[in-house]
Amino acid sequence: MDSALDSGLFHLALPVDDLDAAAGFYGDVLGCRRGRASPRWIDYDFGGHQLVVHLVDREAMPAVASNPVDGESVPAAHFGLVLAWDAWDALLARFEAHGVPFAIAPQTRFAGRRGEQRTCFVCDPAGNYLEFKCFRNPDMLFATDGLDYP
Repeated sequence: MDSALDSGLFHLALPVDDLDAAAGFYGDVLGCRRGRASPRWIDYDFGGHQLVVHLVDREAMPAVASNPVDGESVPAAHFGLVLAWDAWDALLARFEAHGVPFAIAPQTRFAGRRGEQRTCFVCDPAGNYLEFKCFRNPDMLFATDGLDYP
């Protein structure tokens, strides 16, 4: 099914309470190219998509609910990228080099099943959760047939 959204790029704006800390994480740790900026926000190229961090007061940062997924309490509000298998390994090495702690340690989810994937969660300095994953078979990203998950 064709969609008017098929050729669109993703735009995500999220709150941070320290622009310098956000710049260190998104620019230095993740290596995202910095775009436009103001004293209250910064644009980043996040895997070809537009990510904007907006400065807010710490008290305005939203609480995050969680949801059980394959034995983990996964933050319901999160974003990230689906990477190639080797790129995921390289990103984990980058996290280790920068001393980034994992909110959910790297693991294989749905092992041995058609939707097998490797995943990890980290937080940016403002507490926003990011998930990075890769699929053993990338064709399973949107598969629905025969994939019955609890």
